[in-house]
Amino acid sequence: MRALRRGAIGRWPGTPYVILDARYERVRYGGQVIDCAVLVALGVMVTGHRRVLGVSVALSEAEVHWRDFLESLNKRGLSGVSYIVSDDHAGLRAARKAVFPSVPWQRCQFHLQQNAQKYVPRLDEREAVSRTIRACFNAPNRDEATRLLNTAVASWQTHNPKLAAWAEINLPEGFASFSLPEAHRVRMRTTNGLERLNKEIKRRTRVACLFPNPESCLRLVSALLCSASRTRTGNRQKSICP
Repeated sequence: MRALRRGAIGRWPGTPYVILDARYERVRYGGQVIDCAVLVALGVMVTGHRRVLGVSVALSEAEVHWRDFLESLNKRGLSGVSYIVSDDHAGLRAARKAVFPSVPWQRCQFHLQQNAQKYVPRLDEREAVSRTIRACFNAPNRDEATRLLNTAVASWQTHNPKLAAWAEINLPEGFASFSLPEAHRVRMRTTNGLERLNKEIKRRTRVACLFPNPESCLRLVSALLCSASRTRTGNRQKSICP
């Protein structure tokens, strides 16, 4: 089933950086209460301005819903995308590959550090693992990050082979930001900017508790995002202008 509803925030040619994320709201649909996914896209323009690109209320984060949402952004004029950052979700991953097959993808470094903790059963070891992963992400370049990762994987092989196997496959997905200008890397290596926006949405929507239908959910979220987009119009990412 396609996305239930989509909201258009505006048109935005020349958007090199795109951040994608989702959150859930309780909605009445088809005679029952379900958790609907609110898909949101945030863009950084060539001018350095951040703009909310669009929002969609869908039944889930399945590929069909993400793909429908991303295709709608393209149809409304999204162009010049050269870098996408998001968390890892099977539906989003598949949709992104289908709609933006040649665009480099950065997996959110913050979520990668959180995911790694699932493979560290001992609490007294978690800080050391996080410190090692941060050192890889904070390396001056990709070659040094890869060297640090290989060293870490070798050391984990002896006492935590599951962590080593996971890190060897997954952590390189957080290295795409090394291709960006140095001034952009810290700001564009996580989804934090969009998650802060989602927290503001949650602060307002939790008053409603339950939306009577998807349309009411979309109306409120779209209004909040439009307001946030206008507020952020003068807020620029540093040194993104060519």
